[in-house]
This record gives sequence, structure tokens and C-alpha cells, in this order.
Amino acid sequence: MDQPESSVSHAAAQTGPTPRRLGARGLVDREELVRVIAQSLYSLGYRKAAAALEVESGVPLYPPEHDRLLLDVMSGRWDACAATIDSLAGISERNRAVAEFLVWRGHFLELLGTGDDGVRLATEVLWRRIAPLGINRKCVHWLARAMVSCEGAVAPEAVAEWRIGLFLDLVEALPPWFRVPSGRLEHLVETAVIQQVASCIYHNLPDEVTLFEDHNCHDEQIPSDCTQLHLPLCQLLEAYSYHSTETCCSSEILCAHKNEVWFVKFSNDGNYLASSSSDCTAIIWKVAEDDTLTKKYCLEGHKSPISFVAWSPNDRMLLTCGNGESLKLWNMDTGECNLKFGASVDHIISSCAWFPNSEKIVCASSEPESSPNMIFTCDLEGRELEMWAGERIPKVSDLAVTPDGQNLICVCPNEIWIRELRKGREWKIPERQTISSLSLSGDGQSMIVNLNSQEIHLWKTNGSSSEPDKFKGHKQGKFVIRSCFGDQTLCSLLVAVRIHRDITSNLILNVKQSEQVYIWQRCMEIPIKVLYGHSMTVNCVSWNPARPQMLASAGDDRTVRIWLARKTHGLT
Repeated sequence: MDQPESSVSHAAAQTGPTPRRLGARGLVDREELVRVIAQSLYSLGYRKAAAALEVESGVPLYPPEHDRLLLDVMSGRWDACAATIDSLAGISERNRAVAEFLVWRGHFLELLGTGDDGVRLATEVLWRRIAPLGINRKCVHWLARAMVSCEGAVAPEAVAEWRIGLFLDLVEALPPWFRVPSGRLEHLVETAVIQQVASCIYHNLPDEVTLFEDHNCHDEQIPSDCTQLHLPLCQLLEAYSYHSTETCCSSEILCAHKNEVWFVKFSNDGNYLASSSSDCTAIIWKVAEDDTLTKKYCLEGHKSPISFVAWSPNDRMLLTCGNGESLKLWNMDTGECNLKFGASVDHIISSCAWFPNSEKIVCASSEPESSPNMIFTCDLEGRELEMWAGERIPKVSDLAVTPDGQNLICVCPNEIWIRELRKGREWKIPERQTISSLSLSGDGQSMIVNLNSQEIHLWKTNGSSSEPDKFKGHKQGKFVIRSCFGDQTLCSLLVAVRIHRDITSNLILNVKQSEQVYIWQRCMEIPIKVLYGHSMTVNCVSWNPARPQMLASAGDDRTVRIWLARKTHGLT
């Protein structure tokens, strides 16, 4: 704790000389720490405090070589500059040559700005000082051409400003001890905080960070409470026939669907939730400030179960797709269907995704066995813009577009196919097991795919990772799994459900423990939490992107369950 000046002086007198290395492990150099603190105080505007620290500690912010080099540069004493650089310790020969090149290049360009006499002197500097340094020959050739064109010549009235820039360039080429980088203390503190947050397995709420203690979240940060039913009274008895109350902990149970709920997805702003069902409807739920949900629209018109929905990036539109049906585009201001995409009856759309401008979509279509598969883009009037078809186009089960609109990512049976849309470059990431679904992180840098081998794999979208991060803990056979990312701030939580639906026969397999939701921390292979509550198979999950304390799950028990973190609704 801080002590008054008299106490500090008395303590210093009793403890003797301050040790050079600080910290429990002796990893912190005392003089370096003082210089970093002083630089931070200056940058924060506490100049008197910073100057007092330099005086009392006897440690100047800058070493003598720094001030000497600054004075020599501003005075144009070029030989003295070179001598100072040559005397510096801890600098590689290459960086030393670069620093000397910057000095003599500055002298050369100033001479060019003085007229004909300066050109003759500049020629001597070029061949006697610069050429022997062994710097890239292109730089030397450019300077030689400048003697004719006077390109880059420094006019006499611009010399002072030019020399300030030269000194700043020199500082960047010199060793770290020569100067303290701007914002160094803030960077060190932030790095420590990021590391603590990354190692905190329950971190989920972005505002739970303080410098006054080591970061450590409790499991109450994770959405896991589900405690009350939210349904019309007339459906209450019917709901209890489907809902097991054993270990149920959800905050709300939404029971407006009349059959299995297959898909849920929060809007990008987190203010709405869309759910779709095998009852051929989709429901839009409004998320209130107190984290309760109320029904806003029931979207009707499909003749087949709705297998998935997709919000536009601006949240003004929603795509719904029924099994074996064409897409429908819904206006979220009115709840009306604006367009039914008129794909041929031979085209069965298996997946779709929005482009970031909310003006274009991409679809994957499975043709009859006699025809090739297809990937195509279209505008909001249903007009086809681009199409990829042929034998080389695989059967796509899921796809996504990165937030920058640059890459299209497609999931095929045993590989991830990525296409750079602007340049047409393509690459593939192979998987040994069948891939069932894809989820893209909010920044588009990472993706998770679910495999039928009881694993979830996390890959980098740029193809830089040779091996994926792997997550285990669930059990499955021929099942589909849909996962999603959670918090996108400093670390990521992953959520997955087990869909015990046989892909070939569309039968529900009565497998024990099929009603669970699994939550992983990105840096851990084993789940950190398992949520119980659904009485039948869980089909999909969605984490609210704007409210990390909220999670939604959908199941064959005809319900959508809203899970909240205890800390957010008075249960701590």
C-alpha cells in the first residue's frame, strides 16, 4: 500500500539499497520499470510527477546516448551521429548499418537541396559513406538518380522539420533500451489482463475486468439458469406432458410451437430471436430489457418443416428455408413475406448465407443425382448473379460468408472448401470424418465444424493452421451437431448440442442423455458446463451476440429454452 513520504524515507533507510531485480522471481529490472513508469506519466500529462520520479530514482527516462544523438542530428553533426551509433551496445550489425544509412541519406538529401555545389558533395557522401554500408542496391540506385532529378531533396527552410523526422526514424532502428516505446506500460498491463482473461475458463461478460485483483470468474457468469414457464394457460397442461422438470434451470421456456423446434438464431443486435419448427412456422421473439421474451410475429406460409433461418446483417430481413422448398424472404418491420425465391423444383436449397451489405445472398443447392451440384448468388429480387456448377462443385451441407465479404466457406462431407471471391483463389481443409455443420466467429477469423466422430474442430479461416483445436466430451453416432461461438471479446466460449437424428432414416434415436447442451472454453478440450432441462433431443443453440449472459436452445420437446447467467438476474 502507498505510504506517506516520511514513511517511505524511513522504510528506505531501514531496508538499505534497492535491489536491481524486482518481483518474486527477479524478472523485472528496476531501472527499466522506472523508465516505463516515467514514460507513462509523461504521456498521461503528469509531467511534474514524471520529472520528480526521474530525480528521486536517479534513473533518467532517456539514456545519455539518446540526448547526444538528438543534439547531433538537429545540429547536422553527421560524423558525430555515426560515432554515437557505432558506440551503442546491443545492436546488430544489420541494424547498425541501417541506422548509419539513415544518417548519411539525410545528409545526402540536405546537400541536394543546396544547389549545384551540394550535388558535388552529395556525390562524395553517396560513394564514400553510403555505398560501403552494403545496403540494398535499389536504395543506392535511387539516390544516384536523385542527383539528376533532385527527387527527395530537402530545401533549406525544411531542414529542421526533416531532421526531427530523421531522428524518429533512427530511434526505430536502434535497440529497445535506447528509448521507451510509447504506451509501453499500458501495453504490458493490457497483455497481463488479456492473459488472465484467456486463462479464466468462465469468463463471459466483457465488463468484469479490474486491475485491483487477479481476474477470476465464477461459473455464475455462464448462462445456465432456466426456472419458469412462459406459455398460454391453455397450453400449460400439454406442456407439462412434454417437459421434464427434473434439474430444469431455464429462465424462460417458450412453448408457442406445436411441434419439434429445429432451429434458433438471435439477431445480430441481440434484440430478437427467431425459432423455426417442424410445424412449418417460424416465430420472431422480442428480447426485452429485463431479458424476457415475447412473441412478435408468427411467420406462416411454408408447406414443409423449416430447417433453418438466417438474419440479414442489418436485421431488417430474415430468410427461412423449408425442407425441399425454395427460400422465403421476410420483412422484419411488417412480418410479411416479401419474396419467394423462384428456384427450379429440381433445386433443393441445402443452405444459404448473407453477404455483409445485406443486399445479396449465396445459396447451395443439391440437384438430382443426374445433375451437378450448384452454388449461386442472387440479389433481393431473386435475380441470379453468379453461379458455380459442375462436377468439381461438391455437395454442400452448410456455408458462410466472412464479415468482410472476401471469402465463401462451404462445408462438404469430408472437407472445408474456401473460395476467395475477388481473386477466385480456392483452398481446402480436409477432415477424416463427415462434417455436419459450420459456425463462423464474429470476426471471421475462426470457424468451428462438427464431426460425426464425437469431436468439434476449430480452424483458422485463412488456412494457416495445420492442425485444429479439438473439443470433446459429447457422444454421438450418425448424428448432426450444431455449435456456435459465445463471447467474442477476449476469448471464446463454444456451445454444442447433440442431435440424435439419424440422417438416413430421419428417425429420432432414443439415446440416453440426448437432452444436454455442452459449453466449452476455447482453450480447453473438455466441457466446462453441461446444461440439463430439455426432456427430448436438443436440436440447436444460439448465443446472444449483444447479451453474453443469454443463451437459447431448441428441442424436440417443442420448446425454446432461454438460459441466463445467475449474476444477471438476481440469483447470486
